[in-house]
Amino acid sequence: MDVTLNYGKQGYTLSLPDDLNVTVIRKQTMPVLDDPATVLGNALKSPASCPPLRETAKGRKSACILICDITRPVPNGMILPVVIRELLEAGLAAEDITVLVATGLHRPNEGEELRELVGSDWVLDTVRVENHFARRDEDHVLLGTSSQGTAIKVDKRFVQADLKIVTGLVEPHFMAGYSGGRKVILPGIAHHDTITRFHTATYLEHCKAVNCVMEGNPLHKDQMDGVGMIGEVWAVNTVLDEHRRVSFINFGPLEKSHLEAVAFTRPYSEIKLSRRYKTVITSSAGYPLDSTYYQTVKGMVGAMDALEEGGKLFIVSACTQGMGSPEYVDAQKRLVALGTDGFLNDIMPKQRAAIDEWQTEMQLKPMRRGVICLYTDGLTNEQKALTGVETTTDLDASLAQWLAACGDKDVVVIPEGPYVVPMKD
Repeated sequence: MDVTLNYGKQGYTLSLPDDLNVTVIRKQTMPVLDDPATVLGNALKSPASCPPLRETAKGRKSACILICDITRPVPNGMILPVVIRELLEAGLAAEDITVLVATGLHRPNEGEELRELVGSDWVLDTVRVENHFARRDEDHVLLGTSSQGTAIKVDKRFVQADLKIVTGLVEPHFMAGYSGGRKVILPGIAHHDTITRFHTATYLEHCKAVNCVMEGNPLHKDQMDGVGMIGEVWAVNTVLDEHRRVSFINFGPLEKSHLEAVAFTRPYSEIKLSRRYKTVITSSAGYPLDSTYYQTVKGMVGAMDALEEGGKLFIVSACTQGMGSPEYVDAQKRLVALGTDGFLNDIMPKQRAAIDEWQTEMQLKPMRRGVICLYTDGLTNEQKALTGVETTTDLDASLAQWLAACGDKDVVVIPEGPYVVPMKD
């Protein structure tokens, strides 16, 4: 049986022996919008729960539109021209419209990468497109303190804009429950201090800081507290199918429209399982998410509930851009040196996390469940040693060896990686 896993831009075809009992976990067939730009235009003109965008924008002096960074396959080239033209028709001047890339603590997207991200030369030529820099103190304003004690500092370009719009992709998220909506603001355009506070082990070891859970999730709570301090925010939310085609799009007040998008995607993204398996094979969703090992951790965490205690999770990830940030590499070095328990004990007392060490912490979760084996052709041997997991240059051979050792022919395959979350009933 051949199964193509999402890997880089081309995919990775895995040939599984015919004597295996293979369960392939995919989304059910999703509806696909024939003309998403037209659907978006109609949503902006006749939204279900608020006035039309053009009416809302009239008389506003400035607008700021947030977009996710390059790690998310949001169809910005479709969304931004439609939204910006509505703002221009409402009377806003092009020079008063800013598109702000919500980088969080990731690197900025510039040059050809920015062009790919925005997806429209017309947008780049018409309005300002800028990156968020979380470590620039002067770019942020303090809005207040959350109910959990987090100082909420947010990019002032968004806070001070007369009209605030976020765009994004709604999908399972391994810390915040679901991506999109409030997450594009916090951590998307938050200050370094804010991000490192609610990415501490105190938050991430909470039982509700997991995929597909928002109620009771401490990250979600801080995010919504912060959004409440900002005031009126509008959102364009999208949901994509397995082939990155737009299945759903809406517009409205941030919280309400985001929850509508979450409700739409839940039946497709959350797959119920009656049992766990000794062998799970997954991906890191392919390009652009699997460009670094840092993002690969999402695929490990996304699949872990399908894995039996002591089982083995195989994951493919292209890692064409290497490990990730220098700070993340430092965290991985500490993981290798201290081990899983030692690393967690080291970070638990912290009031603010070191940059990107939270991804290393999230990797501990599937490592506590079983063994992880990574296939990639994007890392050097030195980098592979920093992953903290097994690596292989021959996935077929490693899989065959494991299956012979465990004596179990039942295998689960999750081609789309973290965009589909198996859940044990």
